[in-house]
Amino acid sequence: MFSKILIANRGEIACRIIRTAQRMGIATVAVHSDADAGSAHVALADEAWAIGPAPSRESYLRADKLIEVARQSGAEAIHPGYGFLSENADFAEACAAAGLVFIGPPVSAIRAMGGKSEAKALMEQAGVPLVPGYHGTDQDPAVLAEAAERIGYPVLIKASAGGGGKGMRVVESPDDFAAHLAGAKREAAGSFGNDRVLIEKYLARPRHVEIQVFADGFGHAVSLFERDCSIQRRHQKVIEEAPAPGMDPAVRRRMGEAAIAAAQAIDYRGAGTVEFLLEPDGSFYFMEMNTRLQVEHPVTEFITGLDLVEWQLRVAAGQPLPLGQEDLSIRGHAIEVRLYAEDPDAGFMPATGCLDHLRFPVTGPHLRVDSGVRQGDRISVHYDPMIAKLIVWDEDREGAVRRLRAALAATEVAGLATNLTFLAAIAAHPAFAAADLDTGFIERHRAQLLPPPQPVPDAVLGLVCLGLLLERRATAERDAARSSDPYSPWALCDGWRLNDDAHDSLHLRHGETDLVVPLIYRPWGYELTLPGGPVEARGTLTADGRLSGEIGTVRRQAGYVRRGADLSLFLGGRAHRLTVVDPLPTDEPEEAASGVVAPMPGTVIAVLVEAGARVTQGQPLVVMEAMKMEHTLKAPANGIVSGLHFTVGALVDEGESLVAFEAEVA
Repeated sequence: MFSKILIANRGEIACRIIRTAQRMGIATVAVHSDADAGSAHVALADEAWAIGPAPSRESYLRADKLIEVARQSGAEAIHPGYGFLSENADFAEACAAAGLVFIGPPVSAIRAMGGKSEAKALMEQAGVPLVPGYHGTDQDPAVLAEAAERIGYPVLIKASAGGGGKGMRVVESPDDFAAHLAGAKREAAGSFGNDRVLIEKYLARPRHVEIQVFADGFGHAVSLFERDCSIQRRHQKVIEEAPAPGMDPAVRRRMGEAAIAAAQAIDYRGAGTVEFLLEPDGSFYFMEMNTRLQVEHPVTEFITGLDLVEWQLRVAAGQPLPLGQEDLSIRGHAIEVRLYAEDPDAGFMPATGCLDHLRFPVTGPHLRVDSGVRQGDRISVHYDPMIAKLIVWDEDREGAVRRLRAALAATEVAGLATNLTFLAAIAAHPAFAAADLDTGFIERHRAQLLPPPQPVPDAVLGLVCLGLLLERRATAERDAARSSDPYSPWALCDGWRLNDDAHDSLHLRHGETDLVVPLIYRPWGYELTLPGGPVEARGTLTADGRLSGEIGTVRRQAGYVRRGADLSLFLGGRAHRLTVVDPLPTDEPEEAASGVVAPMPGTVIAVLVEAGARVTQGQPLVVMEAMKMEHTLKAPANGIVSGLHFTVGALVDEGESLVAFEAEVA
């Protein structure tokens, strides 16, 4: 076994690998960009080395720097995690040339599965069923368009060299093919350095089911059963579970055999995942093989009781698989959700900023939280916006769903937009409870999962006001205690007036709606006039933001966080965000940017119009790249592009005006 390994990654997966290595008595070496110098994986490792500036191409994708650090630190092996260089055959080859063990499959296996087209040709030879499609090398747009016509619309354009939903487009009609092809190729080239694509028949309601395989250098290969990853947005997984709900044991056996055949066809070693599309009639089709550990591997660990990172280390060290197929079995049900910094109401646009408040439920035998960030850390534009993975387990799926809802309700994030409320909506949806799953789940239930903004409920507004008043009182008491006259009545924050009730009001904003809540200070608490009428409010607020409040006749427990004017209340699994408004502002408001603005920091990669062009509402104007994904910005109305403020390649900040736009007057 190794005595020291280097983890060529960051964030959650780096922390995950470090914990297993340390449990096994293996010293760990972390690497970090300048932006990650104070990150969690750096603090957790036995030693950490700087490898370059924040952009991945100058740090985590620099194979030469990683190998040099491994040599200098005395590491014997490199674990690539997932993403970055984890499926880069040249990197694995360079590790071997440097006398380092690459904790992953052989170079030949990575190359065989690195191109989707070549991989599908191999799988066809191995007898693994394939989706009808074009996997050829001729990338002439006319040839690809002809292939799409032959296959029949709708079709799916997929980047041949990558995964994670990048370089992937669903095309419904021939009229849209050219634009989607250009976008897919551009995104594929930017993400993987290769713009080759393949065309496949788009299946209407398939499930995305994958098999976890493991193989060693002694000819042994096993299936660690399946995971259902059907709930996706933008072709990226959101929720994964194991085993797949309602899986027929005969189908499970056939899929496992097909996955093992795929691994054996390329002399595979280590952890790999063979992904299939599963139709309602039990037929399934090979999609791709990921030659690395998957983000969703914890659900497999929960139902098998195994540590897959430990298995990776043992196989890479030349040991046989710890167990054979006959020793493996499924116990219980596990579900994982990916908590992202993103705004579901804005098309799942990634969010950046500081994690002002981060609170997870207590972990144990039924709950695991894998995270690479802490309260106070920043989510950067340079890397994936994942905050954490919450993984639950119970004896059956019904129990696991119940625990998932409870875990999400106990999770609190403030400081930036997240998909927490969206995840809670999925977990609470009747179709999810009934396991009515396929890759169109989110789009089909979008109206329920992403409802339009609703007025703030009185219970929430009352708790927000109570928390704000209790916070002000605590601040006044602390200030009084530090003053020269701690018992002065002028230090009190109770709205006292001579011969009258102590009246006041709180000014708040929810979205675009201003809210004014009149109140009266009472000896026992406060009397609030909410939209539904006056109520009595009393309670306590702890220093760590635990609010116990009685609004009217109902007492509730909530999380209360305020940073400056921004206020978050966490109640019943939902995050409610409001702004405290100063009724007497002293500063002039900033002039709002006109035209089309950058929704987040990123790079302009395409300008699709010229100054002076007349455009229609919804017409694409500019394409930005941020967090490895493309974002197309469209005309907000019919009008004229009066100016372009940036050219291709420009780095822009959030809120900067990209296109000056004059809307037509109706």
